[in-house]
Amino acid sequence: MPPTGSTLAAVAALACVAIGCAPPAKKPGTSTQKPIETRKTIGKTTQNVMPLADALQQGGQPAEMSITGGGLEAVTSDAYRTSVGKIGIMAVEHQLQLVEAEHGPKPMNYDEFMTKVIGRGRPDGIQLPMLPYYQEWAYDPDTKKLVVVEFPLRKEQRQQETTGASGL
Repeated sequence: MPPTGSTLAAVAALACVAIGCAPPAKKPGTSTQKPIETRKTIGKTTQNVMPLADALQQGGQPAEMSITGGGLEAVTSDAYRTSVGKIGIMAVEHQLQLVEAEHGPKPMNYDEFMTKVIGRGRPDGIQLPMLPYYQEWAYDPDTKKLVVVEFPLRKEQRQQETTGASGL
């Protein structure tokens, strides 16, 4: 009886352990993790803003808001992503200044921020630019600022899904 696919995979994994190589990549769709869903960003908007504490608890970290080196494609995407983030932050800062001018400065929790500044669900509410699948908007109530949070594990998982363990 010829060996089955699962038997061959087990033998390959044991051989890798014996010689010190990485085990073979799982086939797409066999992971227990939910696949990363990318999203269209250009010309798209959102009113989704997470509480910063929740974003950090889920593995997020403040995004680098500068253009890094690299090839033309990397610089172009960094420039777009950074510009979109900064423009969204400026729009929220302006709206926050208007709210504070009208009602006076006071501590603003997440719920107040979403109601008074973002205006979730209102036709005149702020529409933030959509960020890539590995970034989210978050509100920091301590500083009263909107921030971009990046989730590196999303990027890593997506790379594994599209290129496999070899990274090719």
